[in-house]
Amino acid sequence: MFPFDEDDEGEVSVGERSDAERELTPEIPQAPSVKRFDDDGNFSGASDLDRRTLRAFVAAVIYANAALLLVALGPMVWYFEGWSRIGPVLLVVGVLAGVRTYQTYRAWDRSRDERADADPPEGS
Repeated sequence: MFPFDEDDEGEVSVGERSDAERELTPEIPQAPSVKRFDDDGNFSGASDLDRRTLRAFVAAVIYANAALLLVALGPMVWYFEGWSRIGPVLLVVGVLAGVRTYQTYRAWDRSRDERADADPPEGS
């Protein structure tokens, strides 16, 4: 007879667990629920942020990403492709983007300190 006959009662299913295996397997714990920043889907939590802080953060992220890309890409283009004019330009622009990232952060930090000095602490 055919060894893979459907009527074979000695058949062992590969995908299903046995009763003994189900009894010995520990319970899988559930991860705790986490409140996300955007639970309702329309970024209403972003209104809690100061506009200057949000603007500085977005600008710093864009500058930092550009700096990382160009500082990495410039030397590779220069060395591997032999583009001796474009490679150094990309590298310099990347370094300047990194400097601009630092300037954006320092300007935000100074403005935050000035606002803290101008506003008296609560409870005083």
